[in-house]
Amino acid sequence: MATPEFIRELRSVIGTRPLWLTGATAVVIRESARGTEVLLVRRADNGEWAPVSGIVDPGEHPATTAIREVAEEAGVDAAVERLAWVTVTEMVTYANGDQTRYLDHVFRCRWTGGDPYPADGEATEAAFFPLSQLPPLRADYAERVEAGLSSSPETRLD
Repeated sequence: MATPEFIRELRSVIGTRPLWLTGATAVVIRESARGTEVLLVRRADNGEWAPVSGIVDPGEHPATTAIREVAEEAGVDAAVERLAWVTVTEMVTYANGDQTRYLDHVFRCRWTGGDPYPADGEATEAAFFPLSQLPPLRADYAERVEAGLSSSPETRLD
């Protein structure tokens, strides 16, 4: 994934030390003849299928980030329906030694138009999958999808 300029600037000061960042995950849902479908992208950095996610830019609302990332990564339009989950990720240590932990906002989103495709190079594939045919997902990605699919009106806070 492309590293935003503001993070490169911060890293020039703090090096690889742990950095707290705000993230947004979009669980995009649509109804089709195949039933309820979820948008997933195959990440270019690790080859895993995942919901669309990204880093919140300084001053940007996390819901805006979710919609922006869906358009940038998968080429589709979506609308946020609700905040499904706020969570803190485990510490991530990147190959270059950078350490990051994310305060992630998982949004349930509704597809409003467009056909998915890998739009910006951060994904190699993008597609809607029926719930019965989801590809294997890493546990934390599966948990985000589950939170977005939940019919509970409350935001999960754990």
